Amino acid sequence: MAPIKTAIIGVGNCASSLVQGVAYYRESNTAQGLIHDRIGGYGAGDVEWVLGIDVDQRKVGKDIAEAIFAAPNNTAVFMPKVAPTGVKVIMGRVLDGVAEHMTGMGDKGFVVAAAPEADKARIVGALRSSGAEVLLNFLPVGSEEATEFYMECALEAGVAVVNCMPVFIASRPEWEKRFRAKRIPIVGDDVKAQLGATIVHRVLSSLFGARGVNVERTYQLNTGGNTDFMNMLDRQRLGSKKESKTEAVQAMLAQRLADENIHVGPSDYVPWQKDNTPAAAVQRRYRGADGRGIYRRRRAGGGIAAEPSRSGPWMR
Repeated sequence: MAPIKTAIIGVGNCASSLVQGVAYYRESNTAQGLIHDRIGGYGAGDVEWVLGIDVDQRKVGKDIAEAIFAAPNNTAVFMPKVAPTGVKVIMGRVLDGVAEHMTGMGDKGFVVAAAPEADKARIVGALRSSGAEVLLNFLPVGSEEATEFYMECALEAGVAVVNCMPVFIASRPEWEKRFRAKRIPIVGDDVKAQLGATIVHRVLSSLFGARGVNVERTYQLNTGGNTDFMNMLDRQRLGSKKESKTEAVQAMLAQRLADENIHVGPSDYVPWQKDNTPAAAVQRRYRGADGRGIYRRRRAGGGIAAEPSRSGPWMR
């Protein structure tokens, strides 16, 4: 079976983990770490990288296999030797894809390349000439204009889209209608980590209902030390991200909570955490849920104990 020809917008930490993962499973004979080892006959290694698009000078012009390890990427390196793809990252379009504060953060932020920005004709031409069948969107949170620009390019080039970030495209009727009219697949919006804070929060929310406890209030605070969390220091870029995470939790609750009784979203940028969001610590220290049932939770030595009560404490 021929591999799926795939293009990437935004060669950051997520792209790095994915490219490393494809290389790992292509070389190994294991399904460890995968939720599904095969989908529709395709395995995790059945991906061919045919186009990379970025705007950072440390990545533009480099082979995708090299660009994934360039700064400011700081994700875990578990496959240090990724075979060259023969495909160099091209200069994309900036628009709102680079927040103003990100260009003043030194090596940890973005350094926009001096190369001329690509226009729509350039991107459409690159998608077509590469033979790309699927386009992955890994642009930074808040890149509304940039995402819509690349969606227009995908529509014109006839390329399917996996929208991996929380600018709502697949879930908006007007965009869904346009992709449907051209019979071009699109899925999204946003993706969750395999075992991150949000999926754990969803499971806990569902568990409360399964055990007969009505959740009255809940919160989730995420921290990290990558460019994603640095980018989200600009709170004006967080609207769609908070909505995406909040709705993911609301969907698992027996009864929908009022807006003032649920908080889910990024909290702060902590440089030394790099590309890690310590989900276990987040669960123990920074997530709380107030529920009404036979028992209440109280914190004891970093764990959870139960004692009879009509309702639980709220952030005490």
